[in-house]
Amino acid sequence: MLQQALQKLQQEIGKHSKDAYVQHVGAFLMGYVRQHQEHAAFILTEGKTITGSLAAMKEEARKKQSNRVGVLSDQEGFDIVLKYFGVPMQQDKAAVAAPVLKASLDDLL
Repeated sequence: MLQQALQKLQQEIGKHSKDAYVQHVGAFLMGYVRQHQEHAAFILTEGKTITGSLAAMKEEARKKQSNRVGVLSDQEGFDIVLKYFGVPMQQDKAAVAAPVLKASLDDLL
């Protein structure tokens, strides 16, 4: 399944060789699916394309726009791409990464 997912991505990348968006996101997806082979089936979802993920990113950027400009961080953009393909996302990454301090005021004094 991994090979089929990589072939699908490579075909679209080749078809849109002058489109910087397709090249950049396609390279990300190829690296992602190599690291997460269990998600290859999501890339193979019928009707889901790299160019289709652009529409999903545009829609999300519109929701955050200010002065008619929508900006996303790289991480936000890639998360939107993965969500578009149906890849299950981890729960709140910040909450998982941040340690919890359990102390009372008395402990600190």
